Amino acid sequence: MKNTDQKLTKQDLWKIYRSQFFIRSCLNFERFQNVGFTHAMGPIIDKYYDTPEEKQEIIERHMQLFLTQPMVASLPIGVAAAMEERLAMEGDIDPESIDSTKVALMGPLAALGDSLLNGTLRPIAAGIACSLSIQGSALGPVIFLVLMSIMTLGVRYLGVFKGYSQGASFVINMQKSGVIEQIAELASVAAFIVIGGFVVTNIGVPLKLAYTSGDTVIDVIGTINGMLPNFLSVVLTLLCAWLMQKKKVSAVLLMAIIMVLAIVLTYIGLM
Repeated sequence: MKNTDQKLTKQDLWKIYRSQFFIRSCLNFERFQNVGFTHAMGPIIDKYYDTPEEKQEIIERHMQLFLTQPMVASLPIGVAAAMEERLAMEGDIDPESIDSTKVALMGPLAALGDSLLNGTLRPIAAGIACSLSIQGSALGPVIFLVLMSIMTLGVRYLGVFKGYSQGASFVINMQKSGVIEQIAELASVAAFIVIGGFVVTNIGVPLKLAYTSGDTVIDVIGTINGMLPNFLSVVLTLLCAWLMQKKKVSAVLLMAIIMVLAIVLTYIGLM
């Protein structure tokens, strides 16, 4: 071993930060993100280990199964970096405890990342961008790119640097106190509210259905919307969700079907 009297520097942590963007590299269905995680440990391997045998040992140790939400995977990477540093400098921790810590963090972080990032913040960013795009603004895609970049870069930065400085205790304490479950539940509720708002404001079903009773022309769609505003928009959304979840119809096929129906209905004068 080498440099066993030197702690990881800011430069080393920045190398780890850049490396962890490849967490899904060589994703496989046996051990999932293990190759990407091991790649993120590259700066530590290069700093503390000099013989092929030593490098092989740490690589094999980190090639165990690892799977969590990609953005929050930065936190276990930061924690593992701190533990690997202590193992190299002090040698007073069990190498197997590093893998055990990674496994302990995977589940809680996956729940937090999927609900808060994928299920809440990303749909909100997409909804803002779609609303701008529907109004003809070219800023829609730009806003989405900026918001997602801030979220991705920020979460990954905090994961590596805070994970390194505070260790696994921060996440474990959050899990024991129930904070992670509360955040996940609140994020899910917020996501449903936001998506529901987007459905009624951005999805329109402008059908032209009317019938005549004597001299009176009754607008069927207008009557329905008067009693249940945006009812058809909600029905269409729920139908699409049911087809995707229960019948496994792809989103691309659904979009194609809706486009064809819109063209046909417009041609025959019902839209």
